[in-house]
Amino acid sequence: MKYRVAIAGCHRMLQPQLAGHNFASAFAAVPETEIVAVYDRGAETRADFVRCWGEMPAYDDYTRMLQEVQPDLLCIATRQTLHAEQIEQAAAAGVRGILCDKPLATSLLETDRIVSACRESGMALAFALDRRWHSSYRHLRQLIGEGIVGRVTSILAFGCPNLINLGCHWYDTALMLLGDPEPLWVSGWVDDLANEPADSRRRLDPPGRGQVGLSNGVILSVEPDGGRRPAFEIIGEEGRLLILQDAELCYHWTENGPEGKPEMRPMIIPLTQDAWPAGPAMVRDLVQSVASHSPTACGVEQARRATEIGFAIHLSHQNDGVRLQLPAGDRTLSIPSFLWGNE
Repeated sequence: MKYRVAIAGCHRMLQPQLAGHNFASAFAAVPETEIVAVYDRGAETRADFVRCWGEMPAYDDYTRMLQEVQPDLLCIATRQTLHAEQIEQAAAAGVRGILCDKPLATSLLETDRIVSACRESGMALAFALDRRWHSSYRHLRQLIGEGIVGRVTSILAFGCPNLINLGCHWYDTALMLLGDPEPLWVSGWVDDLANEPADSRRRLDPPGRGQVGLSNGVILSVEPDGGRRPAFEIIGEEGRLLILQDAELCYHWTENGPEGKPEMRPMIIPLTQDAWPAGPAMVRDLVQSVASHSPTACGVEQARRATEIGFAIHLSHQNDGVRLQLPAGDRTLSIPSFLWGNE
């Protein structure tokens, strides 16, 4: 069968080529799915989408689209200020699975609403944090699980440019590499942006640094420094992995090399030359999740963890970097982050 897909928020889906955030192209690449409707507040954007992807009902009213189309699957790529309400409406309308762009929400209160809607309805969620479906990171996760560095004691995440909008990528990738332990506590600080211009975009979602205590005893450290692309260092009792350039370049360090001496050697990591392979992979994962009633690789629990860490760093900062036990008590802090599309 083909799953009928509705798109909500389409301003980055106006070209047929596979590319990051072009979720329409990802659905089009999966034979089991068919895009049957689109919602966007921008009339010109809706018209451009239809010109690109073919004739279909185009709505400026999200609720009406759900009622009239009754899609099986829904792609939510609207501004995060709308996600909680739109996901609740989708669950009530009988949508079977959602592919949701990041960030998930603008507060932990909204996050709780999303989690409840998915759990109570049984609706599948694929939170579109690409690295969950990257062959390179999946390979590294397997190696770490097999003990390439022995028992892991620490993991460092570098280059995180802000704590909410993009920070979720860094937190989620670190947790994925370790086999998805539960975050237990957070301590952190938000960078001082007092010298930034009053209209600086960075003020909307500032960078920061923090530590996260995990249920497996590992400490995750997050830093805004270290380059513009994600980088990680996994430290274990028998060696280290250095992951650079978003896993395009990796090194394994061990104290006991072939000659009994410390050795740092490059690793061969499976890479693909395809344009945005994670896009179709996450759609296929969502389809399989709906068909088998099983979680996706980045489901509601992963979305919850990756969202809570960023807000918890802000809350810890407000209390002089105190170690904050999770779940955080204050669920009301709102960080709308950046403007998005026609919302």
